[in-house]
Amino acid sequence: MPAMTMIQALNSALDVKLGSDPDALIFGEDVGYFGGVFRVTEGLQKKYGARRCFDSPISEGGIVATAIGMGAYGLRPIVEIQFADYILPAYDQLVSEAARLRYRSNGEFWCPITVRSPYGGGIFGGQTHSQSPEAIFAHVTGLKTVIPSNPYDAKGLLLAAIEEDDPVIFLEPKRLYNGPFDGHHDQPLVTWAEHPLGEVPQGHYTVPLGTARVMREGREATVLAYGTMVHVCNAAIAEAGIDAELIDLRSIVPLDIETVIASVRKTGRCVIVHEASRYGGFGGELSALVQERCFYHLRAPIERVAGWDTPYPHAFEWDYFPGPDRVAKALKRCVEAVA
Repeated sequence: MPAMTMIQALNSALDVKLGSDPDALIFGEDVGYFGGVFRVTEGLQKKYGARRCFDSPISEGGIVATAIGMGAYGLRPIVEIQFADYILPAYDQLVSEAARLRYRSNGEFWCPITVRSPYGGGIFGGQTHSQSPEAIFAHVTGLKTVIPSNPYDAKGLLLAAIEEDDPVIFLEPKRLYNGPFDGHHDQPLVTWAEHPLGEVPQGHYTVPLGTARVMREGREATVLAYGTMVHVCNAAIAEAGIDAELIDLRSIVPLDIETVIASVRKTGRCVIVHEASRYGGFGGELSALVQERCFYHLRAPIERVAGWDTPYPHAFEWDYFPGPDRVAKALKRCVEAVA
């Protein structure tokens, strides 16, 4: 299998879908002629024409509203919000219309739309190009929220998302676009060509939504993460010298709670890591779910590692970003705690 970056894997997924489904189409800011700000849609307008891949005005609410109408009338639109920080103008359309359409119409209409957007920090994007808004979508009944951590999953999850008959928010960790990142910003970059999950099949395949991946088996603690934090946690586990089990959730709605429960009941300890701010973050929901289902198996308090409750600071990127040192310290606290 060829090695691909996450950008190439996502482009391949879109190419496969446009080539196989005449109802699929792509639009958003700069996605047509320009190929997207990160080049995820590069070459698709040239290959499929301006009716299948085209640019939109700078109007996130308009982009999503148009996609909802298209989906209700039988098309399968894939739209790009250029940065997840700018998705909020579309929030009303996503919450009040896309997420509710099947229910409000008693199943007469549905909304098979996929909303792609790069998210997260680690690129010195500052407060307006670094945020992680996944929790505000996970809270909305009717929306699915997917976050890949590697090229293989990115392609398979995106194809699965596009083929869903309900709306999916597909958040792409932009720090992982060109290679895995373990949080050590002062070390040489690594490419996906050097990683086994950089090998991506050319054709069609899917990774089912709601299926977590056990990235590393262990017996001393369970670490739950998604997106860039999967690689940060993997580095932290190695540096802490702890035999921890690492689970990549891959999607937070639907959530593979069975895999989480099985792991925590085995290890008796749990550390939850995400890049978004801690207060109100999805880690709080994960913590509650683990406590409700694994209370009598827990041997220590659940630990959470997250971004701080501040705007994302450009000048203090690596103080805000949950790096391997913070994760390793949480792991050690968790393992050394006495029940």
